[in-house]
This record gives sequence, structure tokens and C-alpha cells, in this order.
Amino acid sequence: MHTICSSSSNPSFTLFTPNQNSNHYFKFSFKISLLPLQSTSCYLTVTPCSSLKESSTPLLERKSPASDSSDNTGPGENSSILVSKEEPNSEKTLIVRRPVMDNSGKESDDKEREEAEDELKSSAIDAGLTEFAKKMPMFAPERVDSDSKEKPLTVNLDLALYRVKVLTRNFKYKQAEEILQKCIYYWPEDGRPYVALGKILSKQSKTAEARAVYEKGCQATQGENSYIWQCWAVLEKKLGNIRKARELFDASTVADKRHVAAWHGWAVLELKQGNVKKARNLLVKGLKYCGGNEYIYQTLALLEARANRYQQARYLFKQATKCNSRSCASWLAWAQLEMQQENNCAARQLFEKAVQASPKNRFVWHVWGVFEANMGNVDKGRKLLKIGHALNPRDPVLLQSLALLEYKHSTANLARVLFRRASELDPRHQPVWFAWGWMEWKEGNISTAREFYQRVLFISSTSESAARCLQAWGVLEQRIGNLSAARRLFRSSLNINSQSYVTWMTWASLEEDQGNSVRAEEIRDLYFQQRTEVVDDGSWVMGFLDIIDPALDSVKRLLKLDQNSNRMPHNLLEKITRATDNSIDIESIGPSSSDGNEVESESGFDLDAFIRERLHLDPSKLEVQLDAPQNSLPKRIKSPRRLWRADKRSTKVYPLSTP
Repeated sequence: MHTICSSSSNPSFTLFTPNQNSNHYFKFSFKISLLPLQSTSCYLTVTPCSSLKESSTPLLERKSPASDSSDNTGPGENSSILVSKEEPNSEKTLIVRRPVMDNSGKESDDKEREEAEDELKSSAIDAGLTEFAKKMPMFAPERVDSDSKEKPLTVNLDLALYRVKVLTRNFKYKQAEEILQKCIYYWPEDGRPYVALGKILSKQSKTAEARAVYEKGCQATQGENSYIWQCWAVLEKKLGNIRKARELFDASTVADKRHVAAWHGWAVLELKQGNVKKARNLLVKGLKYCGGNEYIYQTLALLEARANRYQQARYLFKQATKCNSRSCASWLAWAQLEMQQENNCAARQLFEKAVQASPKNRFVWHVWGVFEANMGNVDKGRKLLKIGHALNPRDPVLLQSLALLEYKHSTANLARVLFRRASELDPRHQPVWFAWGWMEWKEGNISTAREFYQRVLFISSTSESAARCLQAWGVLEQRIGNLSAARRLFRSSLNINSQSYVTWMTWASLEEDQGNSVRAEEIRDLYFQQRTEVVDDGSWVMGFLDIIDPALDSVKRLLKLDQNSNRMPHNLLEKITRATDNSIDIESIGPSSSDGNEVESESGFDLDAFIRERLHLDPSKLEVQLDAPQNSLPKRIKSPRRLWRADKRSTKVYPLSTP
């Protein structure tokens, strides 16, 4: 028992007393009640904290002589002070009321009363602040994770976009759209979810929804995301809104002048509209702002090859392969240029570099196989097509070319089996049905050929394949004597493609064979009147070479000499061409005087070793499974819009039923 008597103003004390065991300490808390000054002694009972939960007695009990003598005395000036009992886990504070002292004056009484009121007010304010602080997250960190709605980390956006890519690859568009909507909700300022969602909607032919997504994305990013503008422009170009597409491409280049896809896409749009000069200017700007790019170099090289400027085209192809040595498209386009120039060894070496750059690319194996077959290397061409089919078993074009090769050098039955397998892979692939119908026509099966031609038109009646199919069908009807039907088919083909020289001349030949020479001349005149000529000059090279290759000092000197001249000399382009030719190093790829029928390449490329090491294919096991399907072709079409999906292993073929 510790007894303390004090008149101090601070009523609370805490004492720590050591126990006999040095590792434990006992904490004693007690509070002192203020008594009148007449009281000369006070008794305090101290209770250890360890017994608070077990004991229900008051924390503090005061015993005065008055209370000891008589227990029935009422409250008065010298009565005991009321002390509230504290319950366990109670947040209430102990309130001490001061009694009025007898010997104090009026001023001291007022002062004591004011102090008591101040203490009550301060305790109330403290209690209010305590309750308010408990509701604030900054004072309660444990509540932030559970209650607050903060933006997730950016890494979650990257993971979600990758998940969307996987779902889109598996044609699960609905789940991908839900994920992208959540991404847009949490990261509205990021342009990637808008681009991905717009592409998914475009694949489903939901053009209105895709346009709305792109517009929302441009507003959310305040027009500063060039990718959204560019994707929106591509969508409008596919829909035929050329003017709107130009505006959107322009907005994309304004948002980011280094966005090379916008410059290239805009240039391709102008090329399809016949504006070659405008397209060149856009491509040059793309190189100026974005630096060397393989796609821009490749497009410019194709333009030069179309204009019969082959040396400039080779130079540009070389620049494209320098930018990206693994660009299969650049090597393949360069090889096709050498094929046209009958540089067969050079073309073969370029094909080899193309397959080394992209071993599983189906276009390389297809074009290379057709090239070798046309050169008379039938076995090698067949082998290349089989390699491409082994690497791309879902591609119908490889089987189509292999079927035509087998029909020409083998049997029609083998070709039919291959055509049937190709049509099963993609029932809506028009060239397969068109080639199959042509073979049946050559075999004398007119009704079957008509059926396949009609199937082509049923899939699409406005495509380039449809125009060629109508022209071939017209020839078929002409050969069997249905001249009126042949004329209608020729006219329908020209309505799709009015620039087809073969269709115009075939129609004119039909009229001449019937003795209508005047009508034949009118048809020829109509062709020349409606023909669209693209005039392409070579003056653009003068400024272009200075941009793409500043290291050509000879070209720079030529340009400086002619800066103040208003007229360009006629021989200036020839000088620039010669300067360019001197700077070209094709690395032994160029015109070759050797026999083009040589199978082995001068570079020593071993095809069998390449496919064995890089592709893990056995050259002796490349034979295509030629087993005919058990079920024959059904007679009617159940679903003309049925498409093959990756999760379906088999697809039925529905041929067009004849009326």
C-alpha cells in the first residue's frame, strides 16, 4: 500500500516498480482526488493494472474520517468526491469535479469554475477529434487496402493487354471486350485499350462501334495519341471514306510526326487513288522525320520498279534490307524484281536469304516453289511447296499451287484431291474454287466448272477474283457458243475492274470473230478512253537521294551546282543515276550470265540441311497426306457465312447449288 497526499494540480501519476524478478515490471496507475483545503489527510488505494480485468472494484476509493465515522451522511461540502467506475475497454475518461472551498473568496470560486469548464470543453473537443481521426485513412493505414478505391498499377494494364491478345488469337472476342472495357475504366488516358478494342470490333464488322471507340479514345487522350488517329484512318479507308481517312491520317501526323505507320498508310492510300506524286512526298516526309524505315524503302523501290528504273529500285531494296536484315518482305520483293529481269541466279540467292530471315513464312516458299517450277525444276518446285505446306498446314494457297503443278505434270485426279483439301481448309477462298473450276473446264466438265465459278461469285461479287472469274466464265461460254451469255459476263467483269486489258481485248476478239469489226473497234476505243494513265516523272530523285543517303558526296555536289537554276538539265537525272549506280554494292546479287535452270545455288545453300537443322523437318517425309475425305460434298449450302475457327479441327464444304 502506498499512500500519497498532494495538492498538486496534476491528478494522474504512473509508477513503475521493479519486482524481485528483474525481467518483469509492474505498472501502477492511480489518480488523486482534490479535496478541500480543510482536509489534512487522504487515503488512496492503488490497484495494480494486472488485476483490473479480474477485479470489479473501483480504481480509486477515498476514505475520509467523516465517512469512517458515519456512513449515512449525505452529500455536502466535505462529502466524498464522486468517482465513476471504469469498465474494461471503455473509452470514457475520468471526470473529477472540484468541491467548493469554504475559505475561498468569490474571485477564487469563479476562477475554479472557469478552469473546470475549460477542462470539460477541452475533453469534449479531444474526444471529437479522436472520433474524426479514426475515420481518416491517413490515421488508419489498415483501411486503405480494403476500403479505398485506388487505380491499380500499370503492370496490370500490360498483363491485361497480353491476355486480350491471347483471347483474340483464339477468337474469344466477348471476353476480350470485357477486359478492355475495364482497362478503359481504370486507365482512360492510355490509348492502347482503345486501339485494341477498335481492332476487335473491326474484325467483327462492327464498324459503328469501332468508330465510336476511336472517337472516345481521341477525346480521352486530348488528340495527342497518333495510334488512335491512324487506326481510325485505316478503318475509314476500308469503308471507302477517302476524304475522312485523309483528315485522320493528317491528324495522326500532327499528333506525332515520327509515327511512321501514319506516313506510310497515307502514302498507300494516295497510291491506290493514283496520286503517285503525293504518295512520294509523303514517303519522303516519313523518312525525313522518322529516319530509315524498311516499309518506306520497300514501297519506294516498288514504285521505281513500276517506272522501269531498276537501278534505283535495287538501291532502295538494299536500304530496306539494311534497316532490317530479317525483313522477309523486302528480300522477297527484291527477288521478284530480279525474276522479272530474268536474273535467275540473283533471284535464287535472294530467296535463300528470305527463308533464312523468316523460315516459316508461307509467301517465300510459295513464290520460290512457283519460280523453280516455271524454270523447269519441277521436282524442286514441288519440294518447296511441300515444305511450305508442312510449316503452314492451314494455308490453302500452297495446296492450290501444288494442285496446279500436279495437274500440269501429273494427273487430274491427284490435283482434285489437293483442290478438295484446300477448299476444306478455307471454304471462302475464291482463288481455290476459281482454279478448280478452270481445271474442270480444261477436262471437259462444263457443268462442274460452272458450279465452281458460281461458288466464287457467291462468296463475293465485287472482288478482283470475281472479276477474273467472270472473264474466264465468259471465255467458257464463248467456246461452247453461248455468245449472249459471254457478252453479259464480260460486261459484268468490266463493271468490277474497268482497267483489265485482257477482258477488253477478249470481248473485242469475240466481236471480230462474229464479223462485227465496227463493234470490236468501238470496244478498243472505249478501253483507251477510260484507261487511267499514271504519269510518273523522275525528277523527285534529285531531292530524295539527298535525304536518304547524305553520304553521297557526288550527288550533293551535283545538287549544289544546280541550286540557282530554274530549269533542270535533261541529263541531270542520268548523272544522278550513274552516281547512284556507283554507290550500289549488291554483294554479288545482280545480272547473271549463267544458265537460269541451274538448281544449285552459287552461294552453296544446302536446302536439306537447312530444313533439318532450322525447321526440324525430315526431307524424306514431306509427302502430303493425299487421302480423300470420306464424306462427299453436300449439294446445298447450309451457311454461306460460315468461317473456319482455330478451335475447330474440321470444316465442311458447302458448294453452291445451281439454279
